[in-house]
Amino acid sequence: MKLSPIVIQLLSLPMAALAFAPPTQLSKLSASSNSRTTTQHVVLSMAGGEGGDKEWVKALLDAGGGTKPGQFEEDMKMKGLLGPNKGMGNPKLNANSRLIAWLETEGDVYLSESSTWGEAPHPMAISTETVDEITNESSGRGLLARRSVNDGDELLKIPIDLCITRKSARKALGKDALQNGINEYLAIACQLIHEKYVLGEESFYEAYIGVLPEVEEVNPTFTWKDEELDFLQGSPVVAATRSLQMKLRREYDDLLGGEGGLIEKFPDRFPKEHFTFENWVWAFTMLFSRAIRLRNLQVGERLAMVPYADLINHSAFSQAFIDARESGDWLFKDGNEEVILYADRGYRQMEQIYISYGQKSNAELLLLYGFALERNPYNSVDVTVSIAPRTAAVAAANEGIEEDPLAQQKVDFLAAVGRDQTVDFPCYADRYPVEMLEYLRLMMMTEEDTRGKELADFDFSRTISAANEAAVLQSVVEAVNYQLDLYPNSEEDDANIIKDKGLFRLLTYNQRMAVRHRRNEKRLLKRTLAALEKQIRNKGLDVDGLKRAEGSTLGDVLKGETRKQKTALEDRLEKMGLPV
Repeated sequence: MKLSPIVIQLLSLPMAALAFAPPTQLSKLSASSNSRTTTQHVVLSMAGGEGGDKEWVKALLDAGGGTKPGQFEEDMKMKGLLGPNKGMGNPKLNANSRLIAWLETEGDVYLSESSTWGEAPHPMAISTETVDEITNESSGRGLLARRSVNDGDELLKIPIDLCITRKSARKALGKDALQNGINEYLAIACQLIHEKYVLGEESFYEAYIGVLPEVEEVNPTFTWKDEELDFLQGSPVVAATRSLQMKLRREYDDLLGGEGGLIEKFPDRFPKEHFTFENWVWAFTMLFSRAIRLRNLQVGERLAMVPYADLINHSAFSQAFIDARESGDWLFKDGNEEVILYADRGYRQMEQIYISYGQKSNAELLLLYGFALERNPYNSVDVTVSIAPRTAAVAAANEGIEEDPLAQQKVDFLAAVGRDQTVDFPCYADRYPVEMLEYLRLMMMTEEDTRGKELADFDFSRTISAANEAAVLQSVVEAVNYQLDLYPNSEEDDANIIKDKGLFRLLTYNQRMAVRHRRNEKRLLKRTLAALEKQIRNKGLDVDGLKRAEGSTLGDVLKGETRKQKTALEDRLEKMGLPV
């Protein structure tokens, strides 16, 4: 077989250089149809061993799923992933292009679908429209796999200098205005307003600001109208929403709009026509829904708005997290830092890429991000537990209330461990926190349980007595039932609303989210009740005449419990990691 001059030239290159040869160069090896298969086999076998450059060359050959440049975007257009009019005249698509050009120009970020010397094709592309796979609700922009992605593949690298941080905010607006130690959220919020509303097209970040959504595209509950919040009546998220709304107003007045605020002190840098409360709410909508906590920076962890990376949507089942590292290769570091993301699993071409925003309940997601998940293993509902100790003063003021001899000890104990008498605990579908049981075991203690011992001598992480545990679990049942009674309608009512698809689509996006959310809360609470009732039965706590603790500080093993009692020494050994 006679090799062409191009083949001879490529075979004479060092193996490392050949491994980074673009597909356009490699494709020239197939100039002769008779020798195409044989020639490519020679080049690939010369590229290196298994798991090395051989796979790299194959990846380059297969880049984009074997499609020509621009083919992936054509496929997205056909699938409706470029938004209305298949991308023609779509302002979102234009904004995406400007963002990519800015990243490539200002940050030397390689986002091309084609390979080049030393760079593989970028594995992702921006979709202007994504939808929730279960509810079919719009979830805005997202990033899709441009080609097949393997577990562990590097997905993106963004220089930290392109991010908006407290450091960049102080540089942009002055260290005399945003002084050292200012809260990161407040500082970044000020810069976001500065870049979007004050500088506008003159902003260095104009291309990035251009892809940030408006408030109504995100819709966190702290931006909802009162009539929309009414759809969440009974849900604990309403109280959290009201609290956050008041906090945002206080922070705005204290830092910007109030007497002696930055608008008054520095009117040139903080013009009042731009630093309005409405724009402040927009800035915090961006922060709560998009800011990323980078934990491995040289200066420690920092909050940052990371262009491009913040387009990735959330999945409760993802194990991928965005973080930072020192830039450079494994041998030579350049002293700079970059934001990095690796794939936590394999993705097919056109599949949406996900990361985790953290183990967040639907209430937190709805409050800060504007959406809730139908399937969320971390979903929970806060249940309020409040038991007022029957002190002498309480007994005297309330006829028929007997004084609890341990009441003052309980009050003092709660104060010592930093607990209030009214506490909110998250309840999950099949479990509840140990802290809630500890609290209730303390509050349900009687003199018969203590047998003269001090409350501090008891280990409240364990069962105190059968009678005490029965009272504890029954208290949780009552607390969950109380929470269910706060909703004005039943789970079945909500299910019927959702089932009537024609009627359901007439509701606004926020109203639909509210109905789904409150229904899922009720379902979770009912499952919690079922789990509690089963536990009460299995432990034999649904009978009368249960025994008290008789002064034991180790706790009684109840029916249905398989653990053995541990001494204090065994506990210490276990905490040290030693086998017990």
